[in-house]
Amino acid sequence: MKVLFHHDAGRRLRAEVAALADAGLTLVYCPEGPEEPLFSELHDAEVLWHVLWPVTAAVIARAPKLRLIQKIGVGVNTIDIEAAQRRGIAVCNMPGTNSRAVAEMALLLMLNTLRRQHSVEQALRNGRWVLDEATRESLGELAGRTVGLVGFGAVPGILAPILAAMGARVVYTDTAPKAVPWEYLPLERLLGEADIVTLHVPLTDATTRLIDRQRIARMKPGAILINTARGGLVDEGALHEALATGRLGGAGLDVFAEEPVSAGNPLFQLPNVTVSPHVAWLTLDTWKRSIAAALGNVRALRAGTPLSNRVA
Repeated sequence: MKVLFHHDAGRRLRAEVAALADAGLTLVYCPEGPEEPLFSELHDAEVLWHVLWPVTAAVIARAPKLRLIQKIGVGVNTIDIEAAQRRGIAVCNMPGTNSRAVAEMALLLMLNTLRRQHSVEQALRNGRWVLDEATRESLGELAGRTVGLVGFGAVPGILAPILAAMGARVVYTDTAPKAVPWEYLPLERLLGEADIVTLHVPLTDATTRLIDRQRIARMKPGAILINTARGGLVDEGALHEALATGRLGGAGLDVFAEEPVSAGNPLFQLPNVTVSPHVAWLTLDTWKRSIAAALGNVRALRAGTPLSNRVA
């Protein structure tokens, strides 16, 4: 069985895969992107391990033998589910494998934004030991602040007790209250009370631009927005305006509306914004868990047994 891994895997990751893979499995690596050798390798692939580059109907059409699209991660918004279903191709994801990494990145973005780490580090690298007045009088801590979790799945489940242990008040919103020891609030009330709002919901028709101009206006003056979920959840133009005018205090962003993001994105010009290139999930520990899960579904496909975490 041929598995096409659509990711530019380095030597260390390839070694991890080789240590876990079964004998007789043909595993081919292909850098992300639409260029060759992607289409050439797709023609006889039965399984596609998909990371971030979109699996469109055109991509699926180039893979006549494809039986499984395995998302390395959770969000399947980058896969044309309808095109896969028309062909009878299974689509699976792997919830939970990257949750700890994403929770840690969300915490890192909060701390970096509160402590203006980008500006502080840049000043030191430029030879300035003493910070300017505006920076040194705007640094903050998590303790005593209210952190609002929008969505309460696996990532918030890890993040919430850490935040509470650091002295933050934790509140959350979701489609319904959960059996958790944190206070549930409707979204509009959460936005008005939280000093930090952090997003943990999938991108769907219902959640696209969930944080729009009107909801940004409802946020507490000086609040911080953290997004490690999907860029399409936020109206970036409205966010830029709120940050540039001081309506919001800062943002920590790992994801963007269009990816790869342009170097000219106006958000990059703001000193109160911390950014990273959609790598919240990206740790070697996540890879180990993900490869084990992906190989488990390859074995199930070969044996004709039910696939884990099938979404289509």
